[in-house]
Amino acid sequence: MTKLSETPLVDPTARVSDCTLGRYTEVAERCRISETELGDYSYIMEDGSVWCATIGKFANIASSVRINATNHPMWRATLHHFTYRAADYWPDADKEEGFFAWRRAHRVSIGHDVWIGHGATILPGVTVGNGAVIGSGAVVTKDVAPYTIVGGVPAKLIRDRFGKHVAERFEKLAWWDWDHARLRSALDDFRALDAENFLARYGA
Repeated sequence: MTKLSETPLVDPTARVSDCTLGRYTEVAERCRISETELGDYSYIMEDGSVWCATIGKFANIASSVRINATNHPMWRATLHHFTYRAADYWPDADKEEGFFAWRRAHRVSIGHDVWIGHGATILPGVTVGNGAVIGSGAVVTKDVAPYTIVGGVPAKLIRDRFGKHVAERFEKLAWWDWDHARLRSALDDFRALDAENFLARYGA
């Protein structure tokens, strides 16, 4: 059985480069992650692909999720990457740094306590709010509000996860910033209480 710790757990088959991984994080088999911040307690399951993203704490990312599926230059005569990766094709050509800077300017931001279902795709520049749920197979082209549930292609609002008042109280509580010991002391209540009763016990 896998034991998590303050040292990130990265499967040997995963490729991780230029990333910051928080405490108790997990990167599963065959994932490819680069230029990404993965917050404490967050995990990504098998075959995930993430580029240029900021991911909060306690993110639950299922298998085969693609975060920041990069765009091609649709305004050019060709979509092909020989135009911006020209150095791969000709010894006298260079990599088009301006194009990659344009891609990086569309970084994806994922909030805390987000669940992204199997096979979902999140397109460049999208922000997903705290506590949101993205359904399996969804293609997310626009920002997702906190504590909402979206799904479909393109992803659309299915319903609110919590009402506005409850969502606002969770934002103020910010339990994702609690230390490891406090999380353990509240474990039974995380398991047993629904959202409103949890807030009644721990909310200000």
